Amino acid sequence: MASFNKVILLGNLTRDPEVRYTTGGSAVCDLTLAINHSYTDKRSNERKEEVSFIDVTLWGRTAEIAGEYLAKGRPVLVEGRLHQDKWDDKETGQKRSKLKVVADSMQLLGGRGEGGPAGSAPNRPGGAARPAAAAGNDSFANADSGKSPDQTFYDDMPSGGDDVPF
Repeated sequence: MASFNKVILLGNLTRDPEVRYTTGGSAVCDLTLAINHSYTDKRSNERKEEVSFIDVTLWGRTAEIAGEYLAKGRPVLVEGRLHQDKWDDKETGQKRSKLKVVADSMQLLGGRGEGGPAGSAPNRPGGAARPAAAAGNDSFANADSGKSPDQTFYDDMPSGGDDVPF
């Protein structure tokens, strides 16, 4: 029988992300998203809200981007798959498990100052982070240019109405 494992989440970070590296040199970032669900209680006709906290793991360049541009409170959209971690509890010896999301992609949402320190994340068109190597531009990696990453991004765009590449 076929199976399908796809998760799309939109929520706010509960803490600043911390990037670590495996012995093989791969970047890993664990973060937790707070997902709100609002509904009306039919008995009392009151508006209620539930919050779910979902653990997410990012790998590779996506993990590095999260460490650079995300901060506590920042909205983010992740797409990935469910994964169940299993281990034996060292204190009790019991088998334990935890369901989490392993993200394949991430999009930064909101503007500067939204949820995090002012200027902590770029405000890109579409909210997506653009890797440093994109279009041969290393402005993200080199802050010595004197321009913000946003300004460098727009400076690289073609000028003139008919020169738009799409």
